Amino acid sequence: MLTILDLLEWGRAESWQRLSRRDTSQRLHCRSVPPSEQTPVRGFRHRLHEIVFEADTPAGKAFDVVLLLAILLSVTTVALESVPPIRARFGGALRAAEWFFTGLFTLEYVLRTVTVSKPLRYVRSFFGLVDLLALLPTYLSLLLPGAQSLLAVRVIRLLRIFRILKLASFLGQADILLTALRASRQKIIVFLGAVLSTVVIMGSVMYLVEGGENGFDSIPRGMYWAVVTMTTVGFGDITPKTVLGQFIASLLMIAGYGILAVPTGIVSVELAAASRKHVDTQACPGCGAYGHDPDAIYCKHCGTAIR
Repeated sequence: MLTILDLLEWGRAESWQRLSRRDTSQRLHCRSVPPSEQTPVRGFRHRLHEIVFEADTPAGKAFDVVLLLAILLSVTTVALESVPPIRARFGGALRAAEWFFTGLFTLEYVLRTVTVSKPLRYVRSFFGLVDLLALLPTYLSLLLPGAQSLLAVRVIRLLRIFRILKLASFLGQADILLTALRASRQKIIVFLGAVLSTVVIMGSVMYLVEGGENGFDSIPRGMYWAVVTMTTVGFGDITPKTVLGQFIASLLMIAGYGILAVPTGIVSVELAAASRKHVDTQACPGCGAYGHDPDAIYCKHCGTAIR
């Protein structure tokens, strides 16, 4: 017959077995998660990632400074090649320099792709697309002469200076601006739809009121005049001649000031709402994304650990 002591010993043994099974299952679950989703890439790739994506080390800062100088020299080369006298005299040297910079940026793009654990996320990111567009014009020039003039897009890559110099306040303000534009996107689309409707209506009205003898020989020409008038540009190439047309133009000019103020107010409200947020300059080792919250432990884009 079981005693109280036997029951207590049996219950203690059962509890210990349950705890052991739970601990073992937790360890197996942790092992089943890919390492790239728990911790940053370690070893040689991790050190290379710190140099290519970060500017916290002397090597990383030197890499980024050299990169910025190369971008400036490359854009200068493209600008000088567009000047006919300089192109006639130094065209060969400028083209050789351009291919040198293209090879350098191609190597940099490959390094950025192989040092992240999720290359496709980096390739589809903003800076990944900019880095790719900075390479394509030179290679396209082999098929389409003159395409290398599009290399001026490389100047966009100078935005990295905000991260390189750790100007977190500037990077934060840029993130706030993008957040506000995204939040006000639907309102701005509705507003632009209303403006487009007004342009079509007023262009049609001016076509009927003024007619071809006064320059409004078609509805598209009237729509062009309406856009120029509503934006308060006023080229003066087409002007209404009749009294009714001038009255309509006066109303459209006055409405133009209000039209310019509406999107400003929409974006300003969203900017005020987004200005309370702060961002960090730490790059994700998985996808290379920036703009994380200061207390973030994992990347908000791919889930890789960033701390």
